[in-house]
Amino acid sequence: MPSYLGAIGTATPAHRLAQPVIADFMAGALQLDADGTRKLRALYRVSGIEHRYSVLADYGRANGDYEFFPNTPGLEPFPTVSQRMAAYRREALPLALAAVRESLRQAPGIEAGSLTHLITVSCTGLYAPGLDIELVAALGLPLHVRRTCVNFMGCYAAVNALRLADSIVRADSAARVLVVSVELCTLHFQKSHEEDHLVSNALFGDGAAAALVLGQPLPGPTPCLALQAFHCGLAPEGTKDMAWHIGDFGFEMTLSGYVPALIERGIGQLTAELLKDLPVRREDIRHFALHPGGRKILEAIEKALNLSRDDNRHAYRVLREFGNMSSATVLFVLRELLSTASSADNGAPVLSCAFGPGLTMEAMLLKICA
Repeated sequence: MPSYLGAIGTATPAHRLAQPVIADFMAGALQLDADGTRKLRALYRVSGIEHRYSVLADYGRANGDYEFFPNTPGLEPFPTVSQRMAAYRREALPLALAAVRESLRQAPGIEAGSLTHLITVSCTGLYAPGLDIELVAALGLPLHVRRTCVNFMGCYAAVNALRLADSIVRADSAARVLVVSVELCTLHFQKSHEEDHLVSNALFGDGAAAALVLGQPLPGPTPCLALQAFHCGLAPEGTKDMAWHIGDFGFEMTLSGYVPALIERGIGQLTAELLKDLPVRREDIRHFALHPGGRKILEAIEKALNLSRDDNRHAYRVLREFGNMSSATVLFVLRELLSTASSADNGAPVLSCAFGPGLTMEAMLLKICA
């Protein structure tokens, strides 16, 4: 019996920031000259992103009005890891709760107290007792709810969480699993002129998503997704091209310009291995929920899988409106796909993929139940 993914709730912080506004903040923080500022603004223009959200208001303010960063030239002394983790601890729970409550609103008859498992996902902050225990208290979950934390895996981590939830439900069809991803990527702005950091600063935003995985579809007409299969691939030659390290002044992202080419070379094999034992061919798939790691990554996947931009429309919309929110992003894309599904799509297969350090490529096959 398959498990079912539905009732995907999402949440974003209060501060919605246009890309040009963030670019101006970055140019000032990096103390760029006129030529450097022009090049940085061009990078932001071609990102495919119009807006991102942040728990920090500073990205939309001028130096002198900052609350998190120092009001000094060059933002010195630059915020430490401990300061960033204090902000994460303050902001993660309210954002996660907003996403969870939205998901529960979509699931009439499913009360928080009936949930059997809780899986939390994040790579942008850590503390203990952690977000999982805070959610138990805030939501009134049973104290014996079975908790698992998926931490520091990067943008593909929500796929791992869904795979775990799927295994739980397949083992016990009465299980009710809540998956919660919360990522506060903008806490980790790096004041560096290195290309990796310039690109990361241009892509990542904050957001949270929550989803229920159950042994049966939700009651009523709301579409959901049956989880069919999962497959993990690794491209070890990309180990140094996508990485995530804890530095003295935040978590440092390595994201080289070779990543789209690596994904382009590997995504076809990943898809073939996912489908090899299933009665579904690549040509049968017309619905896609791909992690928008960046515009070039989406274009590389389109080239490798012979997709049109319209095939990828859900990913492009999420990228445009929210940027890359690390692990939460693919859940935003799946929610976008479900919001447009109709009874005509019932039974249609969906290919979903996400990527991260390793270089890791995770794939899953789902089926629309509408």
